[in-house]
Formats: sequence, C-alpha cells, structure tokens
Amino acid sequence: MDQQERIRTSFERNARALALRPAVGRGTAITRVTVRDGLTCDVEDGPWRLTADMGEKAGGNNQGPNPGVLGRAALGTCLAVSYILWASRFNVPIARLEVEVQTDYDSRGYHGVDDVPPGYEAIRYLVTVESEASETEVLRALDMADRNSDFLALYRNPQEVTRDVRVLAPRG
Repeated sequence: MDQQERIRTSFERNARALALRPAVGRGTAITRVTVRDGLTCDVEDGPWRLTADMGEKAGGNNQGPNPGVLGRAALGTCLAVSYILWASRFNVPIARLEVEVQTDYDSRGYHGVDDVPPGYEAIRYLVTVESEASETEVLRALDMADRNSDFLALYRNPQEVTRDVRVLAPRG
C-alpha cells in the first residue's frame, strides 16, 4: 500500500466512523502553557513539548518561536495536511505541496497605541502544488480542504471565547 492509499484509507475509515457515531469525534483538547524566565513559555499537549518566547527586542529570551509564528504555522500546517488528505481521498497525486502564510499587522494595536485594533489587518496564503493531475482536479481537492479546515474556520468565523481565572497565593 503506497502512502497516498494509506492516507485515503485512514481518512475514509475515520469519516465513516464519525458518520456512524458522531460522539466519537467530540472532545476537548487541552494545551497547557507555563511561563518561566521572563516571557519564555513551556507548552505541553499530551506527549508534545515545545518552547515559545518573544524576541529580545520584545523583552524575551528568543528561546523559541513567538505566538505569531506558531499561529501562522498552525494555519499553514492545518491547510497543508488537509490538502494532502483531500487529494488522497480524490486520488489526486501530489508530488510537492507548500503553503506560505502571510499576515499584515500593525504592532501599535498590541501595544495599545493610537486606538489601532490588535490582530492582523489581512491574512493571505499561497499554495504551491506540483501534481500530474489537472488543475481542475487539484482545485477540487484544495477547495474541499478549505471548506473543512479547522484553523481556516477559526480565522474566518467568530468563535465563542471565554476566560476563567484562578488567583492563588504564592507557593512557599
């Protein structure tokens, strides 16, 4: 079984299981971020561990990518994986795929300057695909992936966001 067939088989099996038992696809993901040493953050999610930080110009230690890098990476990897999944499902061979995420920003918003709103002013992504398939076949897979992308939906559609706070006395 080649890699594309293995991906297609897994994807279709999971889709069938979810159609039969929707509750299987529901859950809560938990990522824990702990700040240490100024702005350096330890990120834990299941077996995964990584470090995020701000650059030295921003007061950080430059020990890892900043939140903007991680956010763009989350969008880019979600799209890339989705494109390969849907291309596999539609039997569209992909020799090479690259997603470049570009964001326009104005840092004044983050710093509370001049009533500029925080966040990105614009988000663009450039998809480069090498494939023996026709452009129509490639676009069919990409369009389906875009319609079903979790992270693209986060950027396109407002989500309910809540905050709970626990204030504790210092340990010691």
